[in-house]
Amino acid sequence: MGSDYPIRVQSMTTIDTMDTEGSIAQCIRMIESGCELIRITAPSVKEAQNLENIKKGLRALGYETPLVADIHFTPNAAELAARIVEKVRINPGNYVDKKRFETIEYTDDSYAAELDRIRERFLPLVKICKEYGTAMRIGTNHGSLSDRILSRYGDTPLGMVESALEFLRICHEEKYDQIVISMKSSNPQVMVQAYRLLVYRLEQENLPAYPLHLGVTEAGEGEDGRIKSAMGIGTLLEDGLGDTVRVSLTEDPEFEAPVAKALIDRYSHRAEKALPIALVQAPPHPFQYLRRATTEVSNWGGAQVPRIIADFSRTPITDMTQLKSIGHFYLPALDKWSMNDLGADYVYTGDTPAAFMLPNGLREIMDADAWAHENRPDTAYPLYHFPALPASHTTLSFLKISAETLQSADLSSLSKLSGVVLCMYTSNEHAYPAFRAAFMALQVQGITLPVVIMGDYPTASESDFQLFASTDIGGLLIDGWGDGLWLSMGDQTADHQKMINSTGFGILQAARTRMTKTEYISCPSCGRTLFDLQETTAKIRKRTDHLKGVKIGIMGCIVNGPGEMADADYGYVGMGKDKIALYRGQEVVKRSVHTDQAVDALIDLIKEDGKWNEPSVVESQMM
Repeated sequence: MGSDYPIRVQSMTTIDTMDTEGSIAQCIRMIESGCELIRITAPSVKEAQNLENIKKGLRALGYETPLVADIHFTPNAAELAARIVEKVRINPGNYVDKKRFETIEYTDDSYAAELDRIRERFLPLVKICKEYGTAMRIGTNHGSLSDRILSRYGDTPLGMVESALEFLRICHEEKYDQIVISMKSSNPQVMVQAYRLLVYRLEQENLPAYPLHLGVTEAGEGEDGRIKSAMGIGTLLEDGLGDTVRVSLTEDPEFEAPVAKALIDRYSHRAEKALPIALVQAPPHPFQYLRRATTEVSNWGGAQVPRIIADFSRTPITDMTQLKSIGHFYLPALDKWSMNDLGADYVYTGDTPAAFMLPNGLREIMDADAWAHENRPDTAYPLYHFPALPASHTTLSFLKISAETLQSADLSSLSKLSGVVLCMYTSNEHAYPAFRAAFMALQVQGITLPVVIMGDYPTASESDFQLFASTDIGGLLIDGWGDGLWLSMGDQTADHQKMINSTGFGILQAARTRMTKTEYISCPSCGRTLFDLQETTAKIRKRTDHLKGVKIGIMGCIVNGPGEMADADYGYVGMGKDKIALYRGQEVVKRSVHTDQAVDALIDLIKEDGKWNEPSVVESQMM
């Protein structure tokens, strides 16, 4: 991998490593799904030893796919595995250090002594890897930074980068360069910032441009897992970073490779189709989130959360039930409207207005000509198409304009507008950098109008739609650009409208710009997992998915426990057979809870903190 080689797809087994035949069978399913590297956990020496049996079994069947030993806490297992498999992954947060959640005061001398201790413990593995020709991944995880790093650099992307650099410098001094690096987090924003900062620091220190392993750790399941993964991984691929990809889903590992491959394959012929982009200035803050300063227009821009526009231009709104797909529900028995947390803010109806009065929580956008004909200034808002400009007397209007126009045109006419929201689209196959260049042009010319980012994917499948929209638009939100989303695809059936709407809100949630639902930080399972993660995640989601903004970590074992769910409000962590530890933040509050009672105990904990509310009757009807 690396250099001019293709971007490689990889995943990780979920079978107990001591189950040789089961591991071999699962490896084969993963290979057949497109996996080019396979990672297997080796939490102790006995599992590291059994890697040889798994490898021999695969080779005897004609499978030559490289194997990677996943190591946490146990250098002796790493040193053994490095003699057997093609690659060893270590976590610098726990390879030498034991996490006790302590804040430690260091002088320069005492910190230097700690680095000497790391070198002494790490050097034997480096020498073995050199002798056996074994590659190594130095894999930093946001949630498992050592107390030493946290005490000196904080819980930051800088701390993640420094954690890896401490080990990389030793490798460089020893002239060992068969290294891959990762900077994983369950928060795509933190993950993107860390990788960008890592590349910058490698160049600053004249260290080699080591290959990068991309992944959003503990992304979760289903739609949310795919959106978070695409946002983090896709944004970095758009930056030209990444040499191998692992999509971490709380699903069987053979379902991960196709998602990774879909993200990668998008770039196979991109250069042939992309239009040239005139970048007037580099993005000013690639290592931190800073929202673009905009003028507040009605409920757009300024301090407002990003808004969602649902496109009904090809399917006229004639029946109240059509709005159910975008989170607005007419309840005949009560003769009133209700809205769930995924209720769209606006509908675009083109030249055919809705046939009835919309609910209070939903506003209508119409083409300017139709709007003028209908004469509904208080209940609908006009959409103009550049170079036509909105009339100055309207309190809120929308202007559709291409990213290419914003990149190249004199924007002085826009600077004189008030009460206007820009709706930006692009025909460039390379959408993300086209949008990014347009935002930079707006910044250079001092235009502070709010911007809706439009993404239209007329030929994409549902799966590709979610991945591509999360990449093209999610990456912009991570950098602080965008005040709303307007997504569409070829079909406007109710099912597609619901999926499009849910994807839009999922993108905003993953970018941490608008929290509208419970967030689940769940690991993808591995041979260390102590319970059925998929079943348990589904059970917890069923009981808690109405808790807006609450973050719940569901971890298979202590390795992915309090550290990896660093962002979570509550944690559900395996600690032994049929035994669960419950966490409030990173503090364990209950130990050895039997799995039969653990979900109820988790809910009791949430209630104790005053963060629980019962689903209403109306909510139950809307589910």
